[in-house]
Amino acid sequence: MSADADSLERFNRQLEEQVRAQDTEVASLQKQLVDIETTNREVQPLMQKMVETLARFVELDVPFYLDERVTRVRNLQSLMGRADVTISEKYRLILEAYQIELDYGRTFDSYEGRLGTDATARTVEFARLGRVSLMYRTLDGSETGYWDAKEKTWVVDPSYSGAIEKAIRVSKGDDTPDLLTVPVPPPQEVRS
Repeated sequence: MSADADSLERFNRQLEEQVRAQDTEVASLQKQLVDIETTNREVQPLMQKMVETLARFVELDVPFYLDERVTRVRNLQSLMGRADVTISEKYRLILEAYQIELDYGRTFDSYEGRLGTDATARTVEFARLGRVSLMYRTLDGSETGYWDAKEKTWVVDPSYSGAIEKAIRVSKGDDTPDLLTVPVPPPQEVRS
């Protein structure tokens, strides 16, 4: 009988220790839930600000791949209000968009697109050197020009026709990379 009582007493002590450990675990989980809720409240506005900043950046940047870039931003803006998409997925997509924009700054390519939006709009071939220079030539080669970042306008300039032609050939792999003379905006002072 005494052995049974000792055994039962040891068993009760073990159960009490388990209950204390479980109480500690429950308290820890409750604190983690509060921390997660706080983090969500802080992360949501940060992500919204990131999307707004990206939209403003695309609006002010050199106008290459504009339809694609604006569509990406609009998709992010509509995604932010969706409850069926996790915060981590939203954040991943925002970072992916930032990475794409970052990559544009260090790549060189050419592509066909529309220049202008009114009745004089035409299909041209663009040559883009990062964010430094965006040039174009009409498909028949009769006109060449570049984007003036300071004035935010297209400038017709036949003096760059050879460089634009070379840049397009290099970007397509039809010519070897070489020194190109391209229009580059002058440095500007940045003030915070």
